Amino acid sequence: MQQDGYTGRRTAEIVGISYRQLDYWARTDLIRPSLVDAAGSGSRRQYSYRDLLELKVVKSLLDAGIKLEQVRHVFNYLREQLGEDVATANIVISGTKSVLVRSGEELIDVLRAGQGVLNVLPLGGVKEELDASIHQLHHGDESPGIAAAF
Repeated sequence: MQQDGYTGRRTAEIVGISYRQLDYWARTDLIRPSLVDAAGSGSRRQYSYRDLLELKVVKSLLDAGIKLEQVRHVFNYLREQLGEDVATANIVISGTKSVLVRSGEELIDVLRAGQGVLNVLPLGGVKEELDASIHQLHHGDESPGIAAAF
């Protein structure tokens, strides 16, 4: 019985990254596939929807100009603070410090206290972007058997 999930190539396509990036992130433990991990040459990773969501958050952070090493720290912090719901946060990044902001009042307090350049990254739209990418790929691919991957 096949588990529902996304292959590495499909995951990279949906998230908007290269397969090489996806492979590197898995090999360096940034985000490993939760359904089926690679087990040697020729094995295929299977990513869950939650994995795709986390990958899209990482891509959003990188697109905002955050360096990969800092993304690793921010993402570990997000996982510790939010667990499963990483796409609901706002993150304020100043230099090497990251602050998780859950409400509008907290955001105002953090911005008032901030010194220097702050990056504010609302992650709420990440889920909608991911869902739109999946929908577009699903309905644009009429090949038989592809629907089983969704």
